[in-house]
Amino acid sequence: MRFSKKTLCDVLSKMLNKPIKRAEYEKTKLQGGTVGNVWFISGTADGQPFKLVLKVQKKWERYGDPLSWRREYDFYMSNFSAVFNDSLKWPNCYRVEMLDENKYALWLEYIDGVSGIDLTNDMMEQAALELGRLQGRLYALNPEKLREFSNLSEKSFMKNYYLHYRSWHVVYDYIRSEKCELPLHLRQMMIDIDENEADIFNRLEKLPVVLCHRDFWVTNIIYSDGKIGLIDWDTAGWGYFGEDMSSLIADENDINKMHENYRRCIPAYYKGFSEYADVSYITDNCVYELILLMFGYRMIESFIFAETIEAKVLMVDTLQKVYELSALPKFSL
Repeated sequence: MRFSKKTLCDVLSKMLNKPIKRAEYEKTKLQGGTVGNVWFISGTADGQPFKLVLKVQKKWERYGDPLSWRREYDFYMSNFSAVFNDSLKWPNCYRVEMLDENKYALWLEYIDGVSGIDLTNDMMEQAALELGRLQGRLYALNPEKLREFSNLSEKSFMKNYYLHYRSWHVVYDYIRSEKCELPLHLRQMMIDIDENEADIFNRLEKLPVVLCHRDFWVTNIIYSDGKIGLIDWDTAGWGYFGEDMSSLIADENDINKMHENYRRCIPAYYKGFSEYADVSYITDNCVYELILLMFGYRMIESFIFAETIEAKVLMVDTLQKVYELSALPKFSL
């Protein structure tokens, strides 16, 4: 994306809280695709070093959530930043632009820290704790505050996503066919979820409905100076207690950390939430079931279409790790 030096100076003036007349910079693309691009911009402003992120989001339609493409724009144009505190934050935004009816730009704070598979178990546990605190605070102290934000995905999004995936015969029929190469117990694990879907969702309905990030995986979590930064809020909305823990534990993380994260992150999440609201009555957190509802068929799809033996083996190993979670105790207070 091209931008004027005046625009950059205006952004830097707000960021640095002083007038900036001159800036030298370099631009590096961090992510790019058909629906958006993200650039890292660094340089000096009147001799002072700076780092920024420029995110340009194009219109696209996520299944069951057609307005998600502009959700971050709506959030940054509102007072959504008030839901955060110093220990869990999102990037500050220095400029919001609707470039046309199908595209917007965000000039964002660059949060420098540890992210992705480099996150340690301790960092993951802290992220779970802080998210629990955020959700508990909003749930108990000011649940109506979020009603101000009209562009939030619905509680039914996760269920509809699962049913949509299940209706895809490529994956549904595959695990029930003779040509399926997955071990029988892994196939049966997903078949059992399908056959018990009604009971599982009845159990989920007994859990608190909270503000979910809905993309709470390691790439969107940044550990910096003992605090947690959380980016990419375009999927945020109403969901069940524990949905985000399923993402944290099973969504393209280091599978060798999965069991340890399950044992540590769920209790930390409970602890954070319970600082504001009673969760002692929850004896069935459903995180294991949520992992399979949210990611089971996606993992099977990845296995079917894997282009290398190594990729197929990784999916089998991942599903095996998920299978083994069922034998671990379900945490409750």
